[in-house]
Amino acid sequence: MLALALLMTWDASGGDLWLARMAGTPMGFPWRENPFLVHVMHAGARNLSWLLVIGLFAAIRWPVGILRKLPVRDRAQLALTVLASVLAVSLIKHFSDTSCPWDLKEFGGVAHYVSHWAWGVGDGGAGGCFPAGHASAAFAYVGGYFVLRRVSARAAFIWLGVAVLAGLTLGLSQQLRGAHYMSHTLWTAWICWSVAFAIDMAMAPRKQNLLEPSAPLHASS
Repeated sequence: MLALALLMTWDASGGDLWLARMAGTPMGFPWRENPFLVHVMHAGARNLSWLLVIGLFAAIRWPVGILRKLPVRDRAQLALTVLASVLAVSLIKHFSDTSCPWDLKEFGGVAHYVSHWAWGVGDGGAGGCFPAGHASAAFAYVGGYFVLRRVSARAAFIWLGVAVLAGLTLGLSQQLRGAHYMSHTLWTAWICWSVAFAIDMAMAPRKQNLLEPSAPLHASS
């Protein structure tokens, strides 16, 4: 809830356009076709993320490293959480009317700025740009924190830190290209965390009620 409050505060601050103007010009975004950002940070990172997803599903049957300490149920939860997070972000993007910064007239496009809170209001652009789908290639893995903390708090925090740092890095690379606003990246992080939290609440093993006997009681003869 605190993260949501901070995110809403950023949304209301108008910082999205301020940051976009730091990277963009009336002629567009100079970094849009940068080979490193396009081929490594975009295509390369996306392909690597899908390979990791495949690896997590394979690890349900053949675990490696720290995953060996997790029961099959938890390994399945981790893999499903990553996939569900990516699908949730993609579904929201599909119905979004918000266009990317590079679509704005201010940066050489045809659209005018409309807040992503203005649901159903077109901005004259292509839409489908909210939240940041590319950043979900890393933020989707934050769900690993919930399963790993059951066996190692240290591993859980390291996993979470790497996922968050990677997500912010991918988000920044897309912002430099004019593909997203900062709020798009932050909302993706929050959505992925919320999906992971909801799945953990549904799948996490429950502690046995201490008042409930572990085996049927038989009357003494």
